[in-house]
Amino acid sequence: MVRETAVYTHGHHESVLRSHRWRTAANSAAYLLPELRSGLDVLDVGCGPGTITADLAELVAPGTVTAVDAAADVLERAAETVAARDLDNVRFAVADVHALDFPDDSFDVVHAHQVLQHVGDPVQALREMRRVCRPGGVVAARDSDYGAFTWFPSSPELDGWQELYRRVARANGGEPDAGRRLRSWARHAGFTDITSTATAWCFATPEERAWWSGLWAERTTASVYAELAVRGGHATDERLTAIAEAWRVWGADPDAWFMVPHGEVLCRV
Repeated sequence: MVRETAVYTHGHHESVLRSHRWRTAANSAAYLLPELRSGLDVLDVGCGPGTITADLAELVAPGTVTAVDAAADVLERAAETVAARDLDNVRFAVADVHALDFPDDSFDVVHAHQVLQHVGDPVQALREMRRVCRPGGVVAARDSDYGAFTWFPSSPELDGWQELYRRVARANGGEPDAGRRLRSWARHAGFTDITSTATAWCFATPEERAWWSGLWAERTTASVYAELAVRGGHATDERLTAIAEAWRVWGADPDAWFMVPHGEVLCRV
């Protein structure tokens, strides 16, 4: 069985978790919501700090949600999120999506948000997600597509950020342009009933621009991504500082607008 070989590009710096905690089932898994109902058992792969997990748990209660992540420390954050919402139908486990430690046909729904772009073998990951999904169930995956990110006003430094991030992510074993590849990966994993859709996040209000630009400015100089960029010879500290400043300048522009497109697949088993 294939095991994870990719390095998680973002890490779990506070600037990363700040982004992840913003995510909800409504803004990050709307394509899946019509499939959910009370009593279903859900596997949430790569749950991070657990905000989407908690929403899923509320929607399927008294069904259960099993939340897994490759990083044990972030599962502690997820447990705190779930406890703060007084949910008692969530369990947690450390797991590698390439080799899930669950029997065949264990779950009605298997969900992964922003996971497949970071793994070494997304087709194998989807095969495992399919294996543990019951007949009649669904496997759902949503990933952003960095190559399709777009913004206004134009900025040579942000163009450089986009190119640099994609280079670092691929050097780490991932595929940052995952959104456009989800349908292909699902087909190669053996799915035949695949619904493909796309949705986007948009950051345009003063508050949204400040939040988005601020977290990326911080990630660019203080997160694991910054360490990997420098250690891998992809950028210098000075280059990263210049990119971070470009993020702040962009975020302060009243005309600024940013779109993050996502590919989505809903695969019936």
